[in-house]
Amino acid sequence: QVQLVESGGGLVQPGGSLRLSCAASGSIDSGYNMYWYRQAPGKERKLVAVITNDGTTNYTDPVKGRFTISRDNAKNTVYLQMNNLKPEDTAVYYCYAAGVASVITYWGKGILVIVSS
Repeated sequence: QVQLVESGGGLVQPGGSLRLSCAASGSIDSGYNMYWYRQAPGKERKLVAVITNDGTTNYTDPVKGRFTISRDNAKNTVYLQMNNLKPEDTAVYYCYAAGVASVITYWGKGILVIVSS
């Protein structure tokens, strides 16, 4: 069983930056692909970025060029560096782990990011 805990959210002005962290209680090294999702108020949860177990990254169009996903397997932590934030980035951000060789998945409880002046 792995627990995921997000941190680093809060209120930031447009154009500002935040770095979200997702700390896993167990090992997430080669066994899991890691994802960040977000859910804006009144909208469905949507994928933001993914980093595979071998370090390959991918981003959805709204965040390309502004967000960077990374992982530190030694610390069992995944990060989401968010730059040039826009009001439309306001959402609850969730960390998600999906087993590479299994169907095991885990969700974090989410962290709120508000982009507002």
